[in-house]
Amino acid sequence: MASQDWFDKDFYAVLGVSKDVSDADLKKTYRKLARQFHPDSNPDDAKAEARFKEISEAYSVLSDPEQRREYDQLHAMGSGARFTAPGGGGQGGFEDVFGGVFGGGARTADFEDLLGGMFGSGRFGQTSGGFRGFGGPTRGRDQTANVTLEFTTAVHGDTVELQRSDGRPIKVKIPAGVADGQKIKLRGKGEPSPDGGEAGDLILTVTVRKHPVFKRDGLNLRVDVPVTFAEAALGATIEVPTLGGDPVRLKIAPGTQSGRVLRVKDRGVKTPKATGDLLATVQVAVPSHLPGEAREKLEAFAASLPDENPRLDLLDRARA
Repeated sequence: MASQDWFDKDFYAVLGVSKDVSDADLKKTYRKLARQFHPDSNPDDAKAEARFKEISEAYSVLSDPEQRREYDQLHAMGSGARFTAPGGGGQGGFEDVFGGVFGGGARTADFEDLLGGMFGSGRFGQTSGGFRGFGGPTRGRDQTANVTLEFTTAVHGDTVELQRSDGRPIKVKIPAGVADGQKIKLRGKGEPSPDGGEAGDLILTVTVRKHPVFKRDGLNLRVDVPVTFAEAALGATIEVPTLGGDPVRLKIAPGTQSGRVLRVKDRGVKTPKATGDLLATVQVAVPSHLPGEAREKLEAFAASLPDENPRLDLLDRARA
């Protein structure tokens, strides 16, 4: 900010506070206004962004004891003063205000040179990756992107390489157990700051491809396991697949019904906080074709069973 701007702007009015406002009340007022007009709360609103810059500019000066003192001294000497370029015809100019201080206007002096002599510094503002009057360096904007992961990658986690819209590659660490639709925030991987401040974040929305065998149920993994009629009726020991590991052996109890769920502890989704289980759902597989001899034996078996209808209870409950 050029030093002349300190004449032109009433920072107290910008913040809506009195000139004797305390530091605590000044900070409280600034925080309230900053939240109200922050660009993140008012996307694509140029007026709100401009208002936010005015608020930040005013607070930056008034919150600094030295700058606030200089600002008050400057306004006490000549509020609203203007200076004109050499040869200008304006009245009430810069020399009108400071002529008495420096013994007249015989020499056209630079405004900041004069202030430097008065206050021991040639500039009021300070730069730090952006002008201090705007509240310091500007944070870069957040960016959003979508990423599609294989089912196994989402469950176990991995480091994958993605490509930005500008063609630059970026490595992303996928945490174990990330779910479909979940968002991953990558700090500092968004849009760079325009004036050397903190970069924005990159927000990834995850899409997980379906697996041909396993399904996700919270931290548990589900798998349908077909068994033969004989295995279900007589009992058996079968092998059940696991995600990315060797199969496990499970015992099928005699008389196991289709739909029964067998649990394998700690073979589901593992995260730093918890580990799920593998849930195997038994599905009795009925043969689609029976050879003649097998059919005759099955008919003899059916004839030897008690005469019962397993659907009677279902029908009774449906009527009720």
